[in-house]
Amino acid sequence: MLKMTLRELEVFCAINRTGGVTAAAQLLGLSQSAASGALAELERRLGVTLFDRIGRRIMLNEHGRYLLPRAEQLLEQAVELEHNYADGAPSRLRIAASLTIGNFILPGLLGELMHTRPEDRYEVAIGNSQLVIEQLLDSRADIGLIEAPLTHHQLVSERWLSDEMTVFARADHPMVTQQPTLNELAAAPWIMRESGSGVRQMLEAMLLPHLGGMNLLLELGSGEAVREAVRLGLGISCGSKRAIARELQRGEFAMIPLPEIAMDRRFYIVWHAEKRLTAGAERLRAACHSRMNDEVVT
Repeated sequence: MLKMTLRELEVFCAINRTGGVTAAAQLLGLSQSAASGALAELERRLGVTLFDRIGRRIMLNEHGRYLLPRAEQLLEQAVELEHNYADGAPSRLRIAASLTIGNFILPGLLGELMHTRPEDRYEVAIGNSQLVIEQLLDSRADIGLIEAPLTHHQLVSERWLSDEMTVFARADHPMVTQQPTLNELAAAPWIMRESGSGVRQMLEAMLLPHLGGMNLLLELGSGEAVREAVRLGLGISCGSKRAIARELQRGEFAMIPLPEIAMDRRFYIVWHAEKRLTAGAERLRAACHSRMNDEVVT
């Protein structure tokens, strides 16, 4: 265990700089007895003397000459740390995000943050909402962004962006040109994300009660795999309009018209209830809310 203190090293360096204990005490704003005691304690901890005392003169001995550059370096680093934290220290933020957010929203947010604070660093884990929750509970993430409502006594959740879900298919699918009935939707082959994903949870909450059941053809572990299966014409799916915006724009996919069924959802910012958000996490949270306000204005 580290026993010597920065104060003791500071006194040691000041004595060398000023040539005496009294002058060092005045330089540091200490009493002479406090400065003498700090030097004596440092020498006791190290088990050596650091100065030769010749009459009224005090001079570094071989032990002191060895310690001096190392002590000065440590003190310089301590001063640098203090200055950095006073100015807003660089952060290394660990973020866990569900797939739609991690792939389509988070890169833009981080780009804005990196432009204003290039010294900060980010570690991002992208997975389903259950993975985000596990990362937060295991302290492997400082803050999380998820796509489904959360009720967990160890986590705090805060409503964030609104998002629109849509049922979609390849552009030449017959359901695209005419509104299917609920029975036809239930009988159609569905391609969905795995259980635990935000998209799957919202589908089951929003649409499944109206359908009464569904013909689940494929259950895939990533949004890209789902989109590729739809692209191949294997079935229909449901997801965020943000996630298929490019395919819709290029005319690869089209939305299937639905009966009057609410398909809006919210994204959430999540963190551990027993932990205070770091400065980096607070900056990300503020950027999230800024994005939300921008979209409301738009």
